[in-house]
Amino acid sequence: AASLATAFQARPRNVVLIMSDQHKPDALGVAGDRVARTPNLDAFARTATRFSNCYCSNPVCTPSRASLLTGLYTHNHGAFNNATSWPFEHKTLAHMFSGAGYMSALVGKMHFVDAQTHGFDYHVDFNDWYQFLGPKTKLYADALGHPNSGSGLPEVDDFWRDFGDPWRDAREKDGRKGAVAIGAVSKIPEEEQFDAFVARESIRFLKQHGQKPFFLVTSFLKPHDPFMPSQRFADMFRPEDMKLPATWGKVDLSTVPQEIRRTIEHDGPTPELDDPEQARRRIAFYYANIAQMDDNAGKVLRALQELNLENDTLVLYTSDHGEMLGEHKLWNKFVFYESSVRVPLLMRVPGLPAGAESRTLVSNVDIAATLADLTGLHEPNKTDGASFAADLRTPSKTRDTTVFSEYNLGKRAAKYMVRRSDWKYNFYTHDIAELFNLRDDPDEMHNLAALPQFKAKADELKAQIFAWYRPPE
Repeated sequence: AASLATAFQARPRNVVLIMSDQHKPDALGVAGDRVARTPNLDAFARTATRFSNCYCSNPVCTPSRASLLTGLYTHNHGAFNNATSWPFEHKTLAHMFSGAGYMSALVGKMHFVDAQTHGFDYHVDFNDWYQFLGPKTKLYADALGHPNSGSGLPEVDDFWRDFGDPWRDAREKDGRKGAVAIGAVSKIPEEEQFDAFVARESIRFLKQHGQKPFFLVTSFLKPHDPFMPSQRFADMFRPEDMKLPATWGKVDLSTVPQEIRRTIEHDGPTPELDDPEQARRRIAFYYANIAQMDDNAGKVLRALQELNLENDTLVLYTSDHGEMLGEHKLWNKFVFYESSVRVPLLMRVPGLPAGAESRTLVSNVDIAATLADLTGLHEPNKTDGASFAADLRTPSKTRDTTVFSEYNLGKRAAKYMVRRSDWKYNFYTHDIAELFNLRDDPDEMHNLAALPQFKAKADELKAQIFAWYRPPE
């Protein structure tokens, strides 16, 4: 790793990882989305390499974030879902950087589930934000509408297990039919919302500690629910101007796994989204959330420039998973369709090409190995990933790689994905499989798995999944 790092003009003195939560992979102006308003990330992309085929290792928060920071797949790191803590024995990028003399900082959401800090020297999270909000914390409890450790209240949900939810009879009802509201304008002032707090505290860290080598993770909540942006961002997107996806209502339910069919027929978290008018409202609020997150990410990016840190800081932007946003008439994540399992990834390394696109298939499980490679440090674990530093040097050269993802391990409905070249195969432990050719069928509407002429391809990819990880019988 050291030899590759010294091949660059200079090793990056600092590393900043900016994260969002639930960012649909193509919901960026630079990716061609004409609705998205992401001027700051678009400007950053023009100075970086954009990986247009980056996948998450697991399309849900905790497992995906654990993979990013440890370089391990879910079946190896053991944080199977949003209720399982990250095992202590698996070290993270924070351990890697701190052990090399960097100051490691986490500001924002990381979804550790329990009270471990996993190697970070400096840690500001949801519970610190609640201290900042004081009595206004109730406004956030109202927005959530129910206990939700995925978005805090509390961040460590064990705190409430013995005594129950203290907000149970204190929340203001808003008429939602399920657990997640369609969306609304937030009642929390813009500068007091979580994403503004994260940007502000990240900048405070840079001002106070930027004189020494550092690894900073700035992790926003938006565009994840609650879909409640500030008024000025909500005003940018009128529901009546939003278009439903081309796949809305057109899925042949006889060709998809039962769990997909059930979710299309009834969205449990937000039943109202069956109504096209309400679906357009959700889409508008989601894009407003993205715009607000982008605004705050821009503050951190500008601070790097203003503090004269930009030229010796490696910066990357990504998300933990995507958002279906009505594609296939599905919402949220949890599935292996592109809008859910693919994520944005922008990476700027001082001295390397800028404004380029790499189409090589990469995974967030590769990020730890890549950062070790670029800085000349040792990976935090014997990782499952592989460095994609070569794609940063020659982004126009697309390498032949394979990516995997998994979800719901240890459950009857466990499922697994492999993508190789144009082909994607989804294996369900107790349901029908899916096979798509993404070149011919980018919307993933034609399941080829059961067709005789594609049996050899389906068998080949199934064998590849089983060679990577053999699901329990």
